[in-house]
Amino acid sequence: MILGAAGVAVFAAGVLVGGLAASANTGEKTMRVVRLYTGPDNQSHFEDLDVPLEDSGKVGFLSERVKATGLVFRETAGDYDYDFHTAPRRQYVVNLEGEVEIEVGDGTRRILGSGDILLAEDTTGQGHISRAVGGKPRRSLFITLD
Repeated sequence: MILGAAGVAVFAAGVLVGGLAASANTGEKTMRVVRLYTGPDNQSHFEDLDVPLEDSGKVGFLSERVKATGLVFRETAGDYDYDFHTAPRRQYVVNLEGEVEIEVGDGTRRILGSGDILLAEDTTGQGHISRAVGGKPRRSLFITLD
């Protein structure tokens, strides 16, 4: 286990399987989070994090508790297209329904679908573009962090 730049514990050798990853070395379970952060070049970048999950018996596999400051429910229209912007605060974005395409400064794009989790930490710099996919609305939860 190593610590990512955000201080989040991650596994370096994970294989994604339906939202859960299993470490290639230990068989431990993790959950994939896409991190969006500002690099030294003042542009946003992507990083894949694997959050460790511990066996908690009948209730399943759980991560360590993450302190949050609030919860925002959001729905965007199918024509949503928000040009370069920074995240207003550090926050997890849990995609519930629909898809969003995120584009960073170097032109790299990722599509996040239902069940995908984004850790938005690009609160400075050029920011990112987010847009609807396929003309469909999207529902998501924003879990705000300190």
